Formats: sequence, C-alpha cells, structure tokens
Amino acid sequence: MSQLSERPENSVVGVSMPHESAYQHVTGTALYTDDLVHRTKDVLHAYPVQVMKTHGRISALRTSRALEVPGVVRVLTGADVPGVNDAGMKHDEPLFPDEVMFHGHAVAWVLGETLEAARLGAAAVEVELDELPSVITLEEAIASESFHGARPVMVTGDVDAGFADSAHVFSGEFQFSDQEHFYLETHAALAQVDESGQIFVQSSTQHPSETQEIVAHVLGLHSHEVTVQCLRMGGGFGGKEMQPHGFAAVAALGAKLTGRPVRLRLNRTQDLTMSGKRHGFHAQWKIGFDTEGRIQALDATLTSDGGWSLDLSEPVTARALCHIDNTYWIPNARVAGRIAKTHKVSNTAFRGFGGPQGMLVIEDIMGRCAPLLGLDPVELRERNFYRPGQGQTTPYGQLVTHPERIAAVWDKVKEDAGFEERRRGIAAFNSAHPHTKRGLAITGVKFGISFNLTAFNQGGALVLIYKDGSVLINHGGTEMGQGLHTKMLQVAATTLGIPLHKVRLAPTRTDKVPNTSATAASSGADLNGAAVKNACEQLRERLLQVAASQLGSNASDVRIVEGVARTLGGDKELAWDDLVRTAYFQRVQLSAAGFYRTEGLHWDAKAFQGSPFKYFSYGAAAAEVEVDGFTGAYRIRRVDIVHDVGDSLSPMIDIGQVEGGFVQGAGWLTLEDMRWDATDGPGRGRLLTQAASTYKLPSFSEMPEEFHVTLLENATEEGAVYGSKAVGEPPLMLAFSVREALRQAAAAFGPAGAEVELASPATPEAVYWAIESARLSGSPLDDEVLTGA
Repeated sequence: MSQLSERPENSVVGVSMPHESAYQHVTGTALYTDDLVHRTKDVLHAYPVQVMKTHGRISALRTSRALEVPGVVRVLTGADVPGVNDAGMKHDEPLFPDEVMFHGHAVAWVLGETLEAARLGAAAVEVELDELPSVITLEEAIASESFHGARPVMVTGDVDAGFADSAHVFSGEFQFSDQEHFYLETHAALAQVDESGQIFVQSSTQHPSETQEIVAHVLGLHSHEVTVQCLRMGGGFGGKEMQPHGFAAVAALGAKLTGRPVRLRLNRTQDLTMSGKRHGFHAQWKIGFDTEGRIQALDATLTSDGGWSLDLSEPVTARALCHIDNTYWIPNARVAGRIAKTHKVSNTAFRGFGGPQGMLVIEDIMGRCAPLLGLDPVELRERNFYRPGQGQTTPYGQLVTHPERIAAVWDKVKEDAGFEERRRGIAAFNSAHPHTKRGLAITGVKFGISFNLTAFNQGGALVLIYKDGSVLINHGGTEMGQGLHTKMLQVAATTLGIPLHKVRLAPTRTDKVPNTSATAASSGADLNGAAVKNACEQLRERLLQVAASQLGSNASDVRIVEGVARTLGGDKELAWDDLVRTAYFQRVQLSAAGFYRTEGLHWDAKAFQGSPFKYFSYGAAAAEVEVDGFTGAYRIRRVDIVHDVGDSLSPMIDIGQVEGGFVQGAGWLTLEDMRWDATDGPGRGRLLTQAASTYKLPSFSEMPEEFHVTLLENATEEGAVYGSKAVGEPPLMLAFSVREALRQAAAAFGPAGAEVELASPATPEAVYWAIESARLSGSPLDDEVLTGA
C-alpha cells in the first residue's frame, strides 16, 4: 500500500464525529459573509439595476435621477472599471454589459447608505433598450443553430458495424430540466480597501483564487494586491464555483472608488433570476442490442443549454459525454456534444457537473428499452455491466478500475433491501389494487473523480505548530456544509499523531494558500487532504529527529501516538507539548507548506481520449414508490443504498453526504420543475418559478419513509488519502432509482411489456400522463411503432 493510503494505528480518520461547526450551525453563532456587515463600520450597500427584457442593445443609460435619491452615494457603470470589464474566465461576460442578454440582466449597480436607498436609486436609473430577437428554449436553439463553444465528439469502436450486428435497434429523444441550486445563503460579498489600496474581499465562493483573479483584472491590479477569504458558505452545490466572481468584483470596485466597505447580497428573487442553474439537456439517440440484450452500439447527440455565456458549459458538456456509459460497457459508440446559446442566465456547475445528465440519458434508454426487449430492467442492466478481468475501457479510452465493485454494491443492495421478496409482494399488491400501484427499481452509479482539466488537480496547505503544541491548518478548500474541514482536522491529527482538540482550522484565504482549485468535482478531500498530510508529514519528520535525540534512539524507531512520542519496544516517552517546546529551542522550523498533485492523469480534449479520472466511485440504490392512478401523486416508501467511499475518512459525514446527495437528485428528477416564459408576449424569457412558492424543493414530506445507507466495506482506494474516496457528487445519481421505480409503477397500470416514456422532472402531472399512456398502450398500432428495428 502506498504511503498516501496507509493508515496508522489509533488514527483519528475513520472515526464518526459531527461536523466541526455543527454546534455553531444549530445555535446560530456560525458566521457567514453577510453577517460580517454588522461588524464593519460605514458599509455601503449595492443593489442591481436589472433590465426586465430578454435581449436588446442599450441605447441610453441615465443615472442622474438615481443620484438625487437620498442616501445614494454612487452608481457604478462600465465607465468606472479601471481594468477589464468582464466577470468570466472566457471574457464573454461583461460585468457592465451594453447588451442585455437575459431577463433581469444587471447593467449597473447603485451604492447606498442603506439597502433601501440603494433599491430606490436602482429603480430611478433609466435604461433605454433596442430590443432584439431572443432564443429561449433548447428546441429554438437547435432549430436556429444557436450554439457556442466547443463541440466535442467521443468515438470508440466501429459504430456502423455495431448497428449492423445488432438484433434490435431503437431510437428516441429525451429532454430534461435544469435545476436551481437554492442554497440557503444567496450570493454575498463584502469588500474593503486599506490605506495602501489593497483589496480584501469576504466572499461566499467555492473558488477564492479565481474570485481573486477576476477582482484583480476588473480593478487593474495584480493578484497579490487582492486577498479573498471565505469563512464558510450556506450551501454551494457548484453554484458558487464561477458565479460569485462578478458580485465580488462589483463590491470591490465600489470599495475602491468610494474608500468605504461595500456589501453586496442578492435577495432570493435576484439570486434566482440572475444566477445560473444546472444545464438542461436534449438528447437524440439510437442504440443497438444483440439477441441477449447486450449493447452493441450507441449513437447520440447531447445538447446542453448553456445560457447566454459559456461559463463552465464546455467542461460540463464534456463530463456528460464521459459519463453516458455509466456502469455499462459500450463497445461501439459515437457521442457528440454541443452547447446551445440561449437568452437565459448562464448555466453553470451543479453537483455532478454534467455527469448526472449523461448518465440520465443511458438510464432512461435502459428503462425504455427493457420491455421492448422482453427483459426485466434489472436483468438488462446486469447483463451490460463492466466486467472484471475483461480489460474493458470507457468510450473515451480509460481502463475501468475495480469493475467488480459495480456488482458488489449492486448485489449488496439487493440483499439488504430484500429485493426479490419485495418484488413478489409488490406484484401481489398491484394485482389487488387497480387504482394504486407500486414500483421497485434498482440503479447503479460509476462516477469519475478528478477535474477534467488536468491542471486543476492540485492542492496546497500551510500547517503551523505553535510553541504550546497547538496546531493551525490552512488549506485551499472551502467549507459549504459538506464537512471538508472536519475531514481535514482528522487528517492532520492522524498524520501528526495527536488528539483532535490540539488542531484548529483557519478560514480559507488566498494569502495563505495560493493558486488553489475550486472546491468542486468531489475532489476537495482528495486534493486538500493529501496536501495537509504532506505538510504534516514534513513536520512530523522534523519532530521525530528531535524526539529521537531526547529518547536516545533512531528517528525511524520513534512513533507519535495520541500525543506521546515513544520508542518502539522502549519505555521512554515524551509528551507532544514538551516535544514541540524542545524543537522550538533547537530552532527547528515548526511550519510547513504542503502540496499534492494527482498523478496518472492525461487528457486530449480534441481527440476526446485519455484517462481524466484518478478512480471511479461506485454505488447502487433500490427505491420503492407508490403511485395514485387518479392524480399521479406518489410517495417514496423505502430506499436502500450501498455506496463506495473507499475507507471513509469520517463515516458520519459521508453518510450525511450520501443522504443529502440522493435527496437533491430526487428533487431534480421528480419535483423541481423550472419554467421559463417562452411565449411571444411581453414577459418572454422571464423565469416563472422565482420563489419557493412556485419552485418545489424536497422537504421532509418527500423523504423516504425508510432510508437505509450503508458504506461498502473493505474498499480501500490505493493512491488516495488514507484510502478514502470522494463522496460529494456520486450519490446524487443514485436517485435514478426513484425515477425508474415511478416508471415501473406507471407501467403497472397498463398491459405487461409496454414501453413507458417518463418526463423529467417526473412530477405528479408527468406521472399521471405516463399512467394514461400505459393504459392506452397495447393497441396494434402502438405495438407496431414501439417494436421498430
């Protein structure tokens, strides 16, 4: 086992413990970015001037009336930008645009002594617009060839030969919805400037280094003149990876121009109408199976809804292509990706980062094709799993490591769920209940871990030991409630061999650890944990030399366990605090910078081939639902999950992540129905679901009545920090089991063997129409259409 993966005895990692800020969260003492306003003097408040039209060129922008409003201090416009007027890394997102690109686009910002003064000032700004045609839906974008960015194509094998060898060929289309992040804390930034003109920004950001970079180039400064700190976030889910940068830049610009602190916080409606979502997708596909139901060929085109600018749409679309295989070996495939340019908010990262969209396509195909092949969906899926010992590679050419875990989690969840016995019970229930049906489905997950862009797979840390033996950690990851800081404390305590209470963690800051990657792609613990471990190992080696001199032995024979240094086989010992104090007086350096880079990655984006992922995370879920035949309303009766997190760094944290990811995925697939006005009326392009009253989020009432989560045992991941695996994103895709269970319940209202198309999100309305379709199926015409080759 590698040094990175090996765990010492009595390690703090692997112990279940609560989130490091759990007490502060539940008592309300945890500080978030906007809480700092009350601790800051003379703060100005920023408010956006939003244009409630979807597309048009600004012909006039008049700010004089706003300056007459009492309490208004300044109106920020593009003319005030000393550097680059752009908030994106692609230079396609003007911070102060001269062309409105979506309904609610902010074209200026008003600074006021109070938030109300700023709001009234924004209302007084006059904007004249020469309106232009707009593209709102994916259908409109495809029809008008409105695309931007890269158009990757992933090819493996011989697709034409694969279809020629197929006994059954099916084709179809599938379009599914975007999703709102709906983090509890909306976008927020607080910027200050010191006497030398240096900028300090408190930001609710998953990517402080990139926020620093954007603020610097907007202000015409060097990065060392800008410091960004993130205390914590009240949720992020990917929505704060790219999108906070512009808001931080507005606040920083205001602070630089006025010399006063500037606070920017969006209210919920502004956040919903101005920030990007999960990409909705359209898929056109054709698939071929042999006589035994094994996939022979796949030809698909995935179109993502990028919105008005590129943001992260290119890597999101690429990851969708990389995950369309999910747990299935596809020997011959051609999958094309493209990004629709629409006049909506710029869609962005969201938990899974395109992976869920790609995997949803193949799972929908399997669910639709199983009855056409005369196979049980469970059997069809099992027949197409990646198999151990076959040397099978993904369509982009990466060898699938530990493919045996696909079957391991699958078989374990079937066993834990009593799957076969419950299926027989459901069949009996459905026979006896004409107006209520139940469905039970199982789906699996194979999710690649690492950033697709190889350069992002690096992490840094700074660990300080003070003379009294206390330890302070700085690392490049951000905390958004996912428990990253908890895991980093456990890693540091384990590596140094000291009790957890000796270690504290500092807020994430760009002046402590530079050039960090976003806390995203489920890589936060992998990258930062390995960097923390590296820094602590440097310190431990220095201290072992000191301990050896005090204990009269070789350093290689000394171990530090639970805060005491001892010699192997000896009875001498030295307490940690005494050891550190001795090291200080011997002038031994008690700080260390740690670094980690993920090895073994390579990726050719043009050829769309390589090994972009360090490893794959696996999971399986069985979900049971009950559906009302009159309304399509349903409830989730039970969910069983087995998930592979390697050797867990913090089991309680990981189980919470699995539960939370699953519920968020179920929300995307069944509840969260985002609607935009696509009519030709005056509200065209307006987001219609602007609040929790119209956008349905999962709540306690949608939780499974029985919810069982088990972590796969004996699953050490070689080459990852203490043998652990990522957990943030993969569990979200376990919610496919709910959607497939709904499909089966709807099918139970019709004759056996009928294909059921199910919209996504599968709202009660969508389920009702799927039930109606199942009831009407079975006519000779339908049979002829559905069995086409």
